[in-house]
Amino acid sequence: MEAMTPEILFGILVIFMAAMTQGATSFGFSLIAVPLLGIMFPLQVVVPVLMIYSLILNSLILYNIREHVQLKKIIILVVFGMIGTPFGVYLLKVLEENTLKLFVGIIIVIVAAVNLSGVHFKIKNDRAAFIPVGFASGLLNGSVSLGGPPIVLFLNNQKVEKQIFRGNLTLYFWMINLFSIPTYFFSGLITTEVISYSVYLFPGLILGTLIGIHMGNQVEEQLFKKISMSLIMGMGILSILSGI
Repeated sequence: MEAMTPEILFGILVIFMAAMTQGATSFGFSLIAVPLLGIMFPLQVVVPVLMIYSLILNSLILYNIREHVQLKKIIILVVFGMIGTPFGVYLLKVLEENTLKLFVGIIIVIVAAVNLSGVHFKIKNDRAAFIPVGFASGLLNGSVSLGGPPIVLFLNNQKVEKQIFRGNLTLYFWMINLFSIPTYFFSGLITTEVISYSVYLFPGLILGTLIGIHMGNQVEEQLFKKISMSLIMGMGILSILSGI
């Protein structure tokens, strides 16, 4: 594989856009990156690369907003996210790629539609709800690197304040990433090809993350959320079409 091919340049641009969104909102990285990178690269390569990147990205964001994290409030989410992850890794290894792309696209469209609609459901017992939400997140995280939708929908539904939302979401994914990468490695999904792509696309990750963190502290929350969700909706439709 030669550096700076059209595919690599495209990958750098996609990672930049995805990292910028994640830096600003603490979610959206894989929602944007998976369907677009899936056009050029196999998902069995894309998903492990994004898992490695997510650990780096979330480390940078977590340091920046560390005063807003509340580990005690999300520990149940973390535990059940870890339980669900190995099951997701198994699905990544055995499911056909077009099936995964359809699955990814449907999840993304549903998440974007619910977020844009502003629909809320009354849930009184957060801790009980954390069990299925955490497991679903771990399952999606391990299979298609899309563990965000269940957590984002739940925290949005509970109307968690912006900075607490960003802090807890980032801490959750940072801990899940620490657990997931060894799982991918021992499952044979961290290959030399994955490492090579991780190196080539790295500039987009760093630049996008730094710009996104700055935007997250400056841009009006509701406006950026609508822009992000509209973009994510488009990515979901693209993933569905590529999987048909």
